Amino acid sequence: MNTGIRYVSLGLLALVGLYTGLWAYFSPSGWYRDFPGFGLKWLPQLGPYNEHLVKDAGSMFLALACLAVIAARQVQNTRLVQTTGAVWLVFNVLHFSYHVQHLGMYGTRDQVLNVMALSLLTLLSAVLLVPVPASAPARSEREGDER
Repeated sequence: MNTGIRYVSLGLLALVGLYTGLWAYFSPSGWYRDFPGFGLKWLPQLGPYNEHLVKDAGSMFLALACLAVIAARQVQNTRLVQTTGAVWLVFNVLHFSYHVQHLGMYGTRDQVLNVMALSLLTLLSAVLLVPVPASAPARSEREGDER
């Protein structure tokens, strides 16, 4: 995997974290009522509104976004990128697992979109666990070693 894929994965995870986190934290009732947006509404079917729980979820998404941004700024740091991937992966696997068990409350379109979105987030997280291969030394460095 190259660093470009790392940047894309981290960037998309950061965007999801910021989008969800800022909305949930600063407009908890609006987020609960209208998430994920774009004319779709996925949360009211899951149970009653709880401002504390929504703001906690928003805070968690903002923390995950912060971690993704820090990792993107140090994309060559494999340990940091893999740790970020592992943290997001734990969340996304558990999040995905919950939602696939509760798809019956949605229509077909929303079922498909839920599975696609949550699968993509899980994949983006897992990709970050793949190490970037060490780059080969430059040709002039190799020639210098042969002399």
